[in-house]
Amino acid sequence: MKKILNDPYQYVDEMLAGLCSAHPELYRQAGEAGRVIARSEKIKNGKVGIVSGGGSGHLPIFTGYVGQGLLDACAIGDVFASPSVDQMADAMREANGGAGVLRLYGNYGGDVMNFDMAGEMLEMEDVESSTVLLADDVASASKQEREKRRGVAGMVYAFKIAGAAAEEMNNLNEVTRIAQNAADACHSVGAALTPCTVPQAGKPTFEISDDEMEMGMGIHGEPGVWRGKIKKADEIANEMIDMLLADMDLTSSSRVSVLVNSLGATPPEELYILYRIVKSRMEEVGAEIVMPLVGRYATSMEMTGVSFTFCELDSELEKLLKAPADCAFWKVG
Repeated sequence: MKKILNDPYQYVDEMLAGLCSAHPELYRQAGEAGRVIARSEKIKNGKVGIVSGGGSGHLPIFTGYVGQGLLDACAIGDVFASPSVDQMADAMREANGGAGVLRLYGNYGGDVMNFDMAGEMLEMEDVESSTVLLADDVASASKQEREKRRGVAGMVYAFKIAGAAAEEMNNLNEVTRIAQNAADACHSVGAALTPCTVPQAGKPTFEISDDEMEMGMGIHGEPGVWRGKIKKADEIANEMIDMLLADMDLTSSSRVSVLVNSLGATPPEELYILYRIVKSRMEEVGAEIVMPLVGRYATSMEMTGVSFTFCELDSELEKLLKAPADCAFWKVG
């Protein structure tokens, strides 16, 4: 293992301390163990709070998207590990402005179990909450079994759109409805060329030959749909786009935001090589791309790979996507 670290077991805590030290105007640590990142300022009274949570190793997801027009607080676990129930409950307390709290996170068993328990704890403190799960990874289950899909980079869109809805002082039911619509509008797929290494494990999460890639792999190294020789960029892009279009019903009037995302080590140059195919294919369909995102928005440590997310927009979702937002990793407006 080659990493810039001290004690692998202090990796996350030292990272969080550095994040908040670098951006004190945006972030502060909270909770008994400091494993909650909250906005630097307290939540506005009467605003619906939005919380997320999950394992470290995915920056900017999860903690990076705490900020104006985005999340209010986030619980963070060890690398690729769920936060505890108490940490999730602490995040909900930080996000409680008296109007209820939306729990918005990916569809992973440990996160679901712990957030459900945290919600029950907060109910006993008279804090109302609701849940929206991201299940956007088209490679992880069929369209007919979408509820089984993993949540991946679609969270970026859900955080942004739900956060904007909350900033408009909508009530909890309305923010939840909008967040669910945003989650349902997202379709994602990824491809990996190399594994990554969890610091506490000290070895790669999986093995893959130097001349191989895996299509449909999850952000923790979950199995994809095939493994074989590395293909050329245009072939990779077209296959991923085919999978996404098969999951959608795009027409010449469709408006879609697209995210071409580095899983960690893939350089911007290669992302733009892929984006040109995305743009061309959208033009063939007749769909218009709105506010494209190309860069490192949802990672898997140092994994070399890419994910595409297509978010189909209606007028409401598009307006909220374009609304102002500010965090250390993304600024809109």
